[in-house]
Amino acid sequence: MDCARGGKRGREKGQGKDRDVHLSKAMSYALRHGAKQLGLQMSTDGFLFVEDLLAHPQFCSYTVEDVERVVATNDKQRFKLRSHPENGRLQIRANQGHSIQVADLELIPVLAGSAACPDEAVHGTYLRNWPSIQQHGLSRMNRTHIHLAPGLPGEDGIISGMRKNCDLAVFIDVPMALADGIEFFRSENGVFLTAGNAEGKLLPKYFVRALRLRPTNTETNVHTACGRGDNCETLPETTENTKTATTLGSGVKDHQKQEAGLTLGFITYLRGIKSY
Repeated sequence: MDCARGGKRGREKGQGKDRDVHLSKAMSYALRHGAKQLGLQMSTDGFLFVEDLLAHPQFCSYTVEDVERVVATNDKQRFKLRSHPENGRLQIRANQGHSIQVADLELIPVLAGSAACPDEAVHGTYLRNWPSIQQHGLSRMNRTHIHLAPGLPGEDGIISGMRKNCDLAVFIDVPMALADGIEFFRSENGVFLTAGNAEGKLLPKYFVRALRLRPTNTETNVHTACGRGDNCETLPETTENTKTATTLGSGVKDHQKQEAGLTLGFITYLRGIKSY
């Protein structure tokens, strides 16, 4: 296919930021999901040669400089560039998020009791999914791993793969899950990954709490404390975060009650709830 670098085709896709967003999304698909369908040869550690990527019709309007800029400026550090250790050719891979199997992704195991093991990790999702998540747990779906972060987006040093439009954060008790044999790994960009149990799930018994993320900046923050099997106790406000809080007891089964509680904001999910 005739495709001049930065030519008409590139202009049709937009310039500047929009063009970089388009390239980032296209690379995410190719490197996480679609390399085989696109006819691109991926190594066992998930790398593609950049020149092979740019030779594909979907990418032929971009340059090496475009790729390097998108990798350098990506706020979630989705990608890694390296020179091939033997021939020096430039390669690229996605740090996590694969639906295709990558055998040698250089993931760091998270060990219970180690300094690298967080007490909690956070998964971003949507309020509309909460009734199912509350009953069945989090699922990796068609991906290799469930993605978690050590904190919420915007907190110091936190890089999260959470989508910007996520409106619910589910907090996971990592040590408890590790004690049950659930494996966790840390990717190169600091995202925590787990394949879950044999069915690819993190069951509700590992949930610490769930936090509504939207709307913000208009409501009052309320903190709650819950232990396994305990009732929730509302505590005084301790931070300047602006989110509304309410609680759902472990006995709540009616989805209408769940949804009514969710509309108020912060949901505390008792870890003593029966697991499914």
